Amino acid sequence: MDIDEVIELPWVEKYRPSNLEDLVAHEAIISTIKKFIKEKKLPHLLFYGPPGTGKTSTILAVAKEMYGKSFSTMSLELNASDDRGINVVREQIKNFASTQQIMSKGIKLIILDEADSMTNAAQFALRRIIEKYTKTTRFCMICNYVSKIIPALQSRCTRFRFMPLPPQIARERIRMISQCEGLDITEDGINSLVELGNGDMRKYLNILQSTAMAFQHIDSQAVYACTGNPDPVFIDRVLEILLSLNFNEVFEELMKKKVDFGFSLCDILRELHKNLAQITFPEKMKMFLIKRMAEVEMRLSQGANEKIQLGSLIGAFIEARNLNLL
Repeated sequence: MDIDEVIELPWVEKYRPSNLEDLVAHEAIISTIKKFIKEKKLPHLLFYGPPGTGKTSTILAVAKEMYGKSFSTMSLELNASDDRGINVVREQIKNFASTQQIMSKGIKLIILDEADSMTNAAQFALRRIIEKYTKTTRFCMICNYVSKIIPALQSRCTRFRFMPLPPQIARERIRMISQCEGLDITEDGINSLVELGNGDMRKYLNILQSTAMAFQHIDSQAVYACTGNPDPVFIDRVLEILLSLNFNEVFEELMKKKVDFGFSLCDILRELHKNLAQITFPEKMKMFLIKRMAEVEMRLSQGANEKIQLGSLIGAFIEARNLNLL
């Protein structure tokens, strides 16, 4: 591959771990899989958990470690971009599982990414194929929601749950990539990335690359400006005026801020909810406000008018103040 092509890769792919040693977090899962490979007792696998936690990277690293140069001939990867109906199971998967490899020895690996999007009929057909070709083929299913995988398939696999990346590991990875790319990033910029990413490494890298393309100096303000999320200073001000000014003053100032900064009411509600959970308000007030905010968000999701719902949100805070819930 030409070096210019490598440079132009999205950072998500450029920094994708190529072997098991490069993977961060999930030490228990990786050590268990290493033992399976060493003892040549790899079972059928089911990886599940939130997006961006390393499920696909882990199984690709396993396949590369097991097969080396034969990776492309000994493994088959199907993801959500492919048709996931029963015909794919009967034809593509069955053909690959049943075909003998002349030049290569060992078991083959079929990776089914986004397996929770497969139809029930396809999953039932897959159950029989797993049983029939288990001597020559291993399956690894990857999904976000394990409840969407039929019990018959779950029982045939060793399950591993991938948790969101711990903040400290995410910070170390962001620092390492920033150093490799020669970025001017501050500590509060890193903390903002960790806050917005919620343990999703793919999201961290996409936000970091977007911000690096837009700003030479990456700090908290740059990260929030690039993602379009309300920053903590803005939310603190919103909370301050909701708890102190009268209805008309709050409504005018919030409408002006929404227009100036281009935030939707849903964005403000999401960040406001985080702040409410952290502030030491009386329990009655928290319960009252969170319930009313949930009602506003539900109405917004059903297409209600933002201006009217903003009034409803302000009314909830003023009602809480008048009821002496503070």
